[in-house]
Amino acid sequence: MSDKPDMTEIARFDKTKLKKTETKEKNPLPTKETIEQERKGDATP
Repeated sequence: MSDKPDMTEIARFDKTKLKKTETKEKNPLPTKETIEQERKGDATP
């Protein structure tokens, strides 16, 4: 058995059959302003 994987399936893969999806970030990072407000204790829930 060789060290290289079999690439024949990848070469024959049809990208046109894939569905278009829209990605959304589930847990976005807070902005710099939000972090500063929380440090000062001014954050409102």
